[in-house]
Amino acid sequence: LAPAELLAALGPDVEVIDYASATKPDVPSGTGRELGELLAQVRLPGTAKPVDELTGLRETRGASVGGPRPVQVHSVRMPSFVLSCEAIFGAADERLTIRHDAGSSAAPYVAGTLLAAREVIKRIGLTRGMDSLL
Repeated sequence: LAPAELLAALGPDVEVIDYASATKPDVPSGTGRELGELLAQVRLPGTAKPVDELTGLRETRGASVGGPRPVQVHSVRMPSFVLSCEAIFGAADERLTIRHDAGSSAAPYVAGTLLAAREVIKRIGLTRGMDSLL
């Protein structure tokens, strides 16, 4: 399992925040959505009050992504962000954040796309995730 999957399997509380430029039209990003879906498959039952039991503006809690135990995914769209994604894991009296920042360009994502293009001729069917290519 990847580090984020290990943490989700050990602790109940995780949320994902996806950051991108102000002009990115999709929310959440594919990275944020897929991370939420992956963590939702392995996480323990959360301790936060379920979104459908909240009062006020429920949308501020983000979107419930994946199952069987959905993960809240939040999207931030602002100038100065290229692409970033973080998973926040919480436990009593502590919090751990794993974050990836693309830096000043989308080059890290381009490198992954180029790797996938080189590997596609060796595969049959659908392949998801960089981990299966590395």
